[in-house]
Amino acid sequence: MTKHVLPEKHSDTFRSEIVEGLKAWQKKISSKWLYDDVGSHLFEAITELDAYYPTRTELGLLAKNARKYSRLPGARGAMVELGSGSSRKTNLLLDAFPDLSVYMPIDISANHLKEAADRVRRAHPALAVIPVSADFTQPLKQLPLLPELPVLVFFPGSTIGNFERSEAIQLLKNIKAAMPEASMVVGVDRPKKEEVLLKAYDDPAGVTAAFNRNLMQRVNRELGANFELSTFAHRAVWNSEDSRIEMHLESLEDQEVTVSGETFSFMKGETIHTENSHKYSEEAFTEIANEGGWRILDHDQDKRKPFSVYTLQAI
Repeated sequence: MTKHVLPEKHSDTFRSEIVEGLKAWQKKISSKWLYDDVGSHLFEAITELDAYYPTRTELGLLAKNARKYSRLPGARGAMVELGSGSSRKTNLLLDAFPDLSVYMPIDISANHLKEAADRVRRAHPALAVIPVSADFTQPLKQLPLLPELPVLVFFPGSTIGNFERSEAIQLLKNIKAAMPEASMVVGVDRPKKEEVLLKAYDDPAGVTAAFNRNLMQRVNRELGANFELSTFAHRAVWNSEDSRIEMHLESLEDQEVTVSGETFSFMKGETIHTENSHKYSEEAFTEIANEGGWRILDHDQDKRKPFSVYTLQAI
């Protein structure tokens, strides 16, 4: 099967976003840039940790409800997955969708995407697998889909929580614009005790710290920067006002870093904000979905480790 690649200039965008983010009053880098090949594999290692509850909780919900999702129209057409993980969640649905014609994963990491697509091909040789290397946070205007196929969007991992509220709404609008009659199965994490969240995002083994610090290695490698990894520490912080976990890289000393020919000063204790993970109540997520052009058809949840999988329909 031919691999379809959208014309994304990731290298130019990477440089401009990194430089502009480091110029901000609160230095920041979008979490999407955490997922180079090394970062993608480190994240898969995170999902195996005992402390990281979202993956196994969502897997349990998907396994319990996969047959129900098979009644959605898109389960007999094309499934478009936003982000491409280890394929465990994907295969739970594909195994329950015997009449599916097309599987289309979209991911910014081309090599990780290829690995995931190859795994699905081996497990489902009769399925047309069409990987698309693209930044799904941007408008998707050139998807190689047959227009007559019904579409099911699969958006697992509570990835929607990585976006600011306004960004999440815009993302949902973009998805609807590209697939105007689609349904969607989306994972959303819910608020819970602070100690549970902090342990999940700052694990004792240091895997999440390595994942966060790998971003500096990527900037060094691709933009000729000179971050000294030993002078920055991973920090996970619960922001109760915005109901989110924040990941930061904290400077351990006063220092200067050069990135792509530009110099940036850091004071001791100053941070680069690298990721958000919003935790949404049912009411809060319903508002986001509705403002983004979707209505909620169904809601499955695990109350022991509060986590939700919603079924949405574009309206």
